[in-house]
Amino acid sequence: MAVPDGQWLGCVVPKRHARRAVTRSLIKRQIRAVFADAAGLLPPGLWVVRLRLPVDRKQFPSAASDPLKALVREELLQLRAKLARAAQATPAGPAAPAAAQG
Repeated sequence: MAVPDGQWLGCVVPKRHARRAVTRSLIKRQIRAVFADAAGLLPPGLWVVRLRLPVDRKQFPSAASDPLKALVREELLQLRAKLARAAQATPAGPAAPAAAQG
């Protein structure tokens, strides 16, 4: 498979991890925003970000609260920095899909 000229981003937010649609939408918007700002930091390719852990409804009772938004953004910024460091370490970019922690 040929690597695309630009960066392509996919977002996966399973319903079992974020039950409310407004929460899933908030997380997807944050993913797109953080990775749009990183256009020059990551090499061209297909990038997929997937929510691995559930959103605790007890900790965030409001589906689209500012604390939830801040937490998601901070974790995504950490992930983006980690990916950028890995991409700089290997000039050709990742040969295999990187495991996203977060």
